[in-house]
Amino acid sequence: MTIQRMGTGKRMSAAVVHGSTIYLAGQVAEQTTERGVTEQTAEILSIIDSLLKEAGSDKTKILSTTIYLSDIKTFAEMNLAWDAWVPQGHTPARATVEAKLAAPHYKVEIALIAAK
Repeated sequence: MTIQRMGTGKRMSAAVVHGSTIYLAGQVAEQTTERGVTEQTAEILSIIDSLLKEAGSDKTKILSTTIYLSDIKTFAEMNLAWDAWVPQGHTPARATVEAKLAAPHYKVEIALIAAK
């Protein structure tokens, strides 16, 4: 089986495809870092859409998601964007945790595993 790496940098790849499984690294906002959790989440979900498309999949095939929030009190704000994005009947297994993220301006980070 081959391994395909996408968006490969010095320390990580944005996505890795192995067989029919896609692994997305934790994605953070790039354009909305000075905005709120809802806006950062919406941007991240757009990035995820692009990565999944490039890997030959889409959000209906997400198997598992881990969402990291810098402040768990923003859970409802994150869910505003999440609920508008995830298709009804295609919700993945999901965990949401509070964590100190790589930089103070990141409020949300989302990693996931999807099928092709």
